[in-house]
Amino acid sequence: MDLSTTYMGMKLRSPLVPSASPLSEDIDNIRQMEDAGAAAVVMHSLFEEQLRLERFELHHHLTQGTESFAEALTYFPDSINFRVGPETYLEHIHKAKQKVNIPIIASLNGSSVGGWTNYAKQIQQAGADALELNIYYVPTDMELTSEQIEQTYIDILSAVKAVVTIPLAVKLSPYLTNTANMAKRLDEVGADALVMFNRFYQPDINLNLLDIEPNVLLSTPQSMRLPLRWIAILYGRIHADLAATSGIHRGDDALKMLMAGAKITMLCSVLLRHGINHIRVIEQEMREWMQKHKYESVQLMQGSISQKHCPNPSAFERAQYMRSITTYKPEWAATHDTSYYFG
Repeated sequence: MDLSTTYMGMKLRSPLVPSASPLSEDIDNIRQMEDAGAAAVVMHSLFEEQLRLERFELHHHLTQGTESFAEALTYFPDSINFRVGPETYLEHIHKAKQKVNIPIIASLNGSSVGGWTNYAKQIQQAGADALELNIYYVPTDMELTSEQIEQTYIDILSAVKAVVTIPLAVKLSPYLTNTANMAKRLDEVGADALVMFNRFYQPDINLNLLDIEPNVLLSTPQSMRLPLRWIAILYGRIHADLAATSGIHRGDDALKMLMAGAKITMLCSVLLRHGINHIRVIEQEMREWMQKHKYESVQLMQGSISQKHCPNPSAFERAQYMRSITTYKPEWAATHDTSYYFG
Protein backbone atom coordinates (compact mmCIF):
# COMPACT_ATOMS: atom_id res chain seq x y z
CA MET A 1 0.00 0.00 0.00
CA ASP A 2 1.52 3.28 -1.15
CA LEU A 3 1.26 6.13 1.38
CA SER A 4 3.79 8.32 -0.41
CA THR A 5 3.02 11.91 -1.34
CA THR A 6 4.83 14.97 -2.60
CA TYR A 7 5.09 18.31 -0.83
CA MET A 8 6.84 21.38 -2.22
CA GLY A 9 8.67 19.14 -4.67
CA MET A 10 9.86 16.74 -1.95
CA LYS A 11 9.00 13.05 -2.20
CA LEU A 12 7.71 11.91 1.22
CA ARG A 13 7.06 8.38 2.47
CA SER A 14 3.68 9.39 3.91
CA PRO A 15 1.57 12.51 4.57
CA LEU A 16 2.34 12.48 8.33
CA VAL A 17 4.57 15.41 9.30
CA PRO A 18 5.12 16.69 12.86
CA SER A 19 4.53 20.45 12.84
CA ALA A 20 6.50 23.12 14.69
CA SER A 21 6.50 22.37 18.43
CA PRO A 22 8.87 22.13 21.41
CA LEU A 23 9.36 18.44 20.58
CA SER A 24 11.78 19.28 17.76
CA GLU A 25 14.08 21.22 20.09
CA ASP A 26 15.72 17.89 20.95
CA ILE A 27 17.68 16.05 18.24
CA ASP A 28 16.83 12.70 19.82
CA ASN A 29 13.14 13.52 19.44
CA ILE A 30 13.64 14.23 15.75
CA ARG A 31 15.38 10.87 15.35
CA GLN A 32 12.49 9.22 17.19
CA MET A 33 10.02 10.95 14.84
CA GLU A 34 11.84 9.50 11.86
CA ASP A 35 11.87 6.03 13.44
CA ALA A 36 8.12 6.30 14.17
CA GLY A 37 7.38 7.03 10.52
CA ALA A 38 7.37 10.82 10.22
CA ALA A 39 7.85 11.79 6.58
CA ALA A 40 9.47 15.14 7.44
CA VAL A 41 9.73 17.45 10.43
CA VAL A 42 8.90 21.13 10.78
CA MET A 43 11.36 22.55 13.27
CA HIS A 44 10.28 24.67 16.23
CA SER A 45 10.03 28.32 15.25
CA LEU A 46 12.71 30.97 15.30
CA PHE A 47 10.85 34.10 16.41
CA GLU A 48 11.26 37.57 14.99
CA GLU A 49 11.67 38.80 18.58
CA GLN A 50 14.76 36.61 18.93
CA LEU A 51 16.29 38.29 15.91
CA ARG A 52 15.55 41.71 17.38
CA LEU A 53 17.07 40.68 20.70
CA GLU A 54 20.25 39.51 19.01
CA ARG A 55 20.63 42.83 17.19
CA PHE A 56 19.96 44.75 20.41
CA GLU A 57 22.51 42.70 22.35
CA LEU A 58 25.12 43.15 19.64
CA HIS A 59 24.57 46.90 19.44
CA HIS A 60 24.72 47.22 23.22
CA HIS A 61 28.02 45.40 23.59
CA LEU A 62 29.65 47.03 20.59
CA THR A 63 28.84 50.59 21.70
CA GLN A 64 29.11 50.27 25.48
CA GLY A 65 31.71 52.77 26.75
CA THR A 66 32.41 54.37 23.39
CA GLU A 67 31.28 57.76 24.73
CA SER A 68 34.35 57.84 26.97
CA PHE A 69 36.89 55.77 25.06
CA ALA A 70 37.00 56.25 21.32
CA GLU A 71 39.36 53.31 20.94
CA ALA A 72 36.56 51.09 22.23
CA LEU A 73 35.01 51.34 18.77
CA THR A 74 37.61 48.86 17.57
CA TYR A 75 36.78 46.34 20.28
CA PHE A 76 34.74 43.35 19.19
CA PRO A 77 33.52 41.00 21.95
CA ASP A 78 34.12 37.27 21.76
CA SER A 79 31.43 35.84 19.47
CA ILE A 80 30.57 33.14 22.01
CA ASN A 81 28.71 35.82 23.98
CA PHE A 82 26.18 36.09 21.18
CA ARG A 83 25.25 32.46 20.74
CA VAL A 84 21.61 33.24 21.49
CA GLY A 85 18.49 31.83 19.83
CA PRO A 86 19.28 32.48 16.15
CA GLU A 87 22.79 31.00 16.13
CA THR A 88 21.68 28.01 18.17
CA TYR A 89 18.78 27.49 15.79
CA LEU A 90 21.05 27.36 12.75
CA GLU A 91 23.34 24.87 14.47
CA HIS A 92 20.32 22.78 15.44
CA ILE A 93 19.25 22.52 11.78
CA HIS A 94 22.78 21.52 10.79
CA LYS A 95 22.92 18.79 13.45
CA ALA A 96 19.45 17.48 12.58
CA LYS A 97 20.44 17.12 8.92
CA GLN A 98 23.42 15.02 9.97
CA LYS A 99 21.33 12.72 12.17
CA VAL A 100 18.24 12.00 10.06
CA ASN A 101 17.42 11.33 6.42
CA ILE A 102 13.95 12.88 6.29
CA PRO A 103 13.50 16.50 5.13
CA ILE A 104 13.94 19.23 7.72
CA ILE A 105 11.61 22.21 7.29
CA ALA A 106 12.66 25.30 9.21
CA SER A 107 10.14 27.77 10.62
CA LEU A 108 10.37 31.56 10.91
CA ASN A 109 7.68 33.13 13.07
CA GLY A 110 7.02 36.85 12.79
CA SER A 111 4.78 39.66 11.63
CA SER A 112 6.93 42.17 9.72
CA VAL A 113 9.28 42.16 6.74
CA GLY A 114 12.47 43.35 8.43
CA GLY A 115 15.00 40.84 9.72
CA TRP A 116 13.66 37.77 7.97
CA THR A 117 15.71 37.74 4.80
CA ASN A 118 19.16 37.53 6.36
CA TYR A 119 18.23 34.55 8.52
CA ALA A 120 16.29 32.91 5.73
CA LYS A 121 19.56 32.78 3.77
CA GLN A 122 21.43 31.39 6.76
CA ILE A 123 18.72 28.78 7.33
CA GLN A 124 19.19 27.63 3.75
CA GLN A 125 22.96 27.52 4.22
CA ALA A 126 22.49 25.48 7.40
CA GLY A 127 20.92 22.76 5.26
CA ALA A 128 17.16 23.16 5.69
CA ASP A 129 15.22 21.48 2.88
CA ALA A 130 12.42 24.06 3.00
CA LEU A 131 11.21 27.01 5.05
CA GLU A 132 7.81 27.68 6.56
CA LEU A 133 6.92 31.35 7.07
CA ASN A 134 4.70 31.34 10.13
CA ILE A 135 3.09 34.78 9.93
CA TYR A 136 1.57 35.28 13.38
CA TYR A 137 -0.09 38.66 13.33
CA VAL A 138 -2.82 40.04 15.59
CA PRO A 139 -3.60 43.57 14.36
CA THR A 140 -4.81 45.97 17.04
CA ASP A 141 -4.25 49.30 15.27
CA MET A 142 -7.71 50.66 14.40
CA GLU A 143 -6.24 52.68 11.55
CA LEU A 144 -4.77 49.63 9.84
CA THR A 145 -6.86 48.40 6.91
CA SER A 146 -7.36 44.82 5.79
CA GLU A 147 -5.59 45.66 2.54
CA GLN A 148 -2.48 46.81 4.45
CA ILE A 149 -2.52 43.69 6.63
CA GLU A 150 -2.79 41.35 3.68
CA GLN A 151 -0.06 43.21 1.81
CA THR A 152 2.27 42.39 4.71
CA TYR A 153 1.88 38.69 3.89
CA ILE A 154 2.75 39.36 0.26
CA ASP A 155 5.74 41.55 1.16
CA ILE A 156 7.19 38.96 3.56
CA LEU A 157 6.90 36.15 1.02
CA SER A 158 8.33 38.31 -1.79
CA ALA A 159 11.29 39.45 0.32
CA VAL A 160 12.24 35.94 1.44
CA LYS A 161 11.69 34.38 -1.98
CA ALA A 162 14.13 36.91 -3.46
CA VAL A 163 17.02 35.63 -1.33
CA VAL A 164 16.53 31.84 -1.06
CA THR A 165 16.05 28.99 -3.50
CA ILE A 166 14.59 26.38 -1.13
CA PRO A 167 10.80 25.86 -1.21
CA LEU A 168 8.70 28.29 0.85
CA ALA A 169 5.44 27.57 2.64
CA VAL A 170 3.24 30.27 4.17
CA LYS A 171 1.30 29.41 7.32
CA LEU A 172 -1.88 31.42 7.02
CA SER A 173 -4.16 32.97 9.59
CA PRO A 174 -7.85 32.03 9.30
CA TYR A 175 -8.77 35.63 10.11
CA LEU A 176 -8.61 37.14 6.65
CA THR A 177 -11.22 39.16 4.80
CA ASN A 178 -11.12 36.80 1.81
CA THR A 179 -9.09 33.64 2.28
CA ALA A 180 -9.58 32.59 -1.34
CA ASN A 181 -8.19 35.87 -2.68
CA MET A 182 -5.28 35.79 -0.23
CA ALA A 183 -4.42 32.25 -1.31
CA LYS A 184 -4.55 33.31 -4.96
CA ARG A 185 -2.23 36.28 -4.36
CA LEU A 186 0.32 34.23 -2.42
CA ASP A 187 0.19 31.56 -5.11
CA GLU A 188 0.90 34.17 -7.78
CA VAL A 189 3.88 35.54 -5.82
CA GLY A 190 5.33 32.04 -5.72
CA ALA A 191 4.38 30.27 -2.50
CA ASP A 192 5.20 26.59 -2.86
CA ALA A 193 2.65 25.64 -0.21
CA LEU A 194 -0.01 27.10 2.06
CA VAL A 195 -0.42 25.72 5.57
CA MET A 196 -4.02 25.91 6.79
CA PHE A 197 -4.24 27.31 9.50
CA ASN A 198 -2.26 29.02 12.21
CA ARG A 199 -3.79 28.44 15.68
CA PHE A 200 -3.40 31.71 17.53
CA TYR A 201 -2.60 31.85 21.21
CA GLN A 202 -5.64 33.08 23.15
CA PRO A 203 -4.93 34.67 26.57
CA ASP A 204 -6.85 33.79 29.70
CA ILE A 205 -7.62 35.70 32.93
CA ASN A 206 -6.48 34.32 36.28
CA LEU A 207 -9.27 35.21 38.70
CA ASN A 208 -7.05 34.59 41.73
CA LEU A 209 -4.15 36.78 40.61
CA LEU A 210 -6.35 39.18 38.60
CA ASP A 211 -3.88 39.03 35.77
CA ILE A 212 -3.51 37.72 32.22
CA GLU A 213 -1.81 34.34 32.03
CA PRO A 214 -0.62 32.07 29.23
CA ASN A 215 -2.98 29.19 28.58
CA VAL A 216 -2.05 26.93 25.70
CA LEU A 217 -5.01 24.79 24.68
CA LEU A 218 -4.18 21.71 22.66
CA SER A 219 -6.40 21.06 19.66
CA THR A 220 -9.20 18.51 19.48
CA PRO A 221 -10.48 16.65 16.39
CA GLN A 222 -13.23 19.28 16.09
CA SER A 223 -10.54 21.86 15.25
CA MET A 224 -9.98 20.26 11.86
CA ARG A 225 -13.28 21.47 10.38
CA LEU A 226 -12.01 24.94 9.45
CA PRO A 227 -8.84 23.86 7.58
CA LEU A 228 -10.72 20.96 5.97
CA ARG A 229 -13.30 23.33 4.52
CA TRP A 230 -10.77 25.75 3.03
CA ILE A 231 -8.46 23.08 1.71
CA ALA A 232 -11.45 21.55 -0.08
CA ILE A 233 -12.40 24.94 -1.54
CA LEU A 234 -8.86 25.82 -2.69
CA TYR A 235 -7.91 22.43 -4.09
CA GLY A 236 -7.42 22.61 -7.86
CA ARG A 237 -7.77 26.39 -7.91
CA ILE A 238 -4.15 27.26 -7.04
CA HIS A 239 -0.79 25.70 -7.90
CA ALA A 240 0.62 25.76 -4.35
CA ASP A 241 0.44 22.57 -2.31
CA LEU A 242 -1.97 22.55 0.63
CA ALA A 243 -0.94 21.38 4.09
CA ALA A 244 -3.48 20.64 6.80
CA THR A 245 -2.77 21.44 10.43
CA SER A 246 -4.86 21.54 13.61
CA GLY A 247 -7.14 18.81 14.91
CA ILE A 248 -5.49 15.81 13.26
CA HIS A 249 -5.52 13.15 15.98
CA ARG A 250 -6.54 9.93 14.25
CA GLY A 251 -6.07 8.12 11.00
CA ASP A 252 -9.60 9.13 10.01
CA ASP A 253 -8.72 12.81 10.47
CA ALA A 254 -5.70 12.52 8.20
CA LEU A 255 -7.70 10.64 5.55
CA LYS A 256 -10.41 13.32 5.51
CA MET A 257 -7.83 16.06 5.02
CA LEU A 258 -6.26 14.15 2.14
CA MET A 259 -9.64 13.67 0.48
CA ALA A 260 -10.29 17.39 0.85
CA GLY A 261 -7.05 18.03 -1.06
CA ALA A 262 -4.16 18.22 1.41
CA LYS A 263 -0.74 16.94 0.35
CA ILE A 264 0.36 16.46 3.96
CA THR A 265 -1.27 16.41 7.38
CA MET A 266 0.64 17.98 10.26
CA LEU A 267 0.66 16.59 13.79
CA CYS A 268 1.29 18.49 17.00
CA SER A 269 -1.24 18.30 19.86
CA VAL A 270 -1.71 14.55 19.45
CA LEU A 271 2.05 13.98 19.84
CA LEU A 272 2.19 16.25 22.89
CA ARG A 273 -0.68 14.24 24.41
CA HIS A 274 0.28 10.69 23.48
CA GLY A 275 3.96 10.79 22.58
CA ILE A 276 5.96 10.67 19.37
CA ASN A 277 5.32 6.96 18.78
CA HIS A 278 1.65 7.74 18.21
CA ILE A 279 2.65 8.49 14.61
CA ARG A 280 2.76 4.70 14.15
CA VAL A 281 -0.82 4.38 15.42
CA ILE A 282 -2.15 7.00 13.01
CA GLU A 283 -0.33 5.42 10.07
CA GLN A 284 -1.67 1.97 10.95
CA GLU A 285 -5.22 3.34 11.18
CA MET A 286 -4.79 4.87 7.72
CA ARG A 287 -3.49 1.61 6.27
CA GLU A 288 -6.36 -0.41 7.74
CA TRP A 289 -8.98 1.97 6.32
CA MET A 290 -7.31 2.03 2.90
CA GLN A 291 -7.13 -1.76 2.81
CA LYS A 292 -10.78 -2.09 3.82
CA HIS A 293 -11.92 0.40 1.16
CA LYS A 294 -9.47 -0.86 -1.49
CA TYR A 295 -7.39 2.29 -1.90
CA GLU A 296 -3.98 1.32 -3.22
CA SER A 297 -2.39 4.75 -2.70
CA VAL A 298 -2.81 8.07 -0.94
CA GLN A 299 -2.55 9.89 -4.24
CA LEU A 300 -5.74 8.24 -5.50
CA MET A 301 -7.75 9.85 -2.73
CA GLN A 302 -6.16 13.33 -2.66
CA GLY A 303 -8.78 15.91 -3.59
CA SER A 304 -11.43 13.26 -4.31
CA ILE A 305 -13.94 15.00 -2.04
CA SER A 306 -12.79 18.56 -2.62
CA GLN A 307 -15.29 21.16 -3.74
CA LYS A 308 -14.06 20.58 -7.28
CA HIS A 309 -14.85 16.86 -7.25
CA CYS A 310 -17.47 16.15 -4.60
CA PRO A 311 -21.09 15.39 -5.65
CA ASN A 312 -22.39 18.44 -3.77
CA PRO A 313 -20.04 21.44 -4.17
CA SER A 314 -22.41 23.72 -2.22
CA ALA A 315 -21.72 21.61 0.88
CA PHE A 316 -18.71 23.81 1.61
CA GLU A 317 -20.61 27.09 1.28
CA ARG A 318 -23.65 29.01 2.58
CA ALA A 319 -26.30 26.66 1.24
CA GLN A 320 -25.13 23.87 3.52
CA TYR A 321 -25.08 26.28 6.46
CA MET A 322 -28.77 27.06 5.95
CA ARG A 323 -29.60 23.36 5.56
CA SER A 324 -27.73 22.51 8.77
CA ILE A 325 -29.50 25.18 10.80
CA THR A 326 -32.98 24.23 9.59
CA THR A 327 -32.59 20.49 10.06
CA TYR A 328 -30.59 20.31 13.30
CA LYS A 329 -32.27 19.01 16.44
CA PRO A 330 -30.61 18.80 19.87
CA GLU A 331 -30.03 15.34 21.33
CA TRP A 332 -32.77 15.74 23.93
CA ALA A 333 -35.30 16.55 21.19
CA ALA A 334 -35.74 12.86 20.41
CA THR A 335 -37.84 12.40 23.56
CA HIS A 336 -39.50 15.83 23.77
CA ASP A 337 -42.04 17.83 21.82
CA THR A 338 -39.92 20.45 20.04
CA SER A 339 -42.69 22.33 18.27
CA TYR A 340 -42.57 25.06 20.91
CA TYR A 341 -38.86 25.68 20.30
CA PHE A 342 -38.71 25.32 16.53
CA GLY A 343 -42.10 26.76 15.62
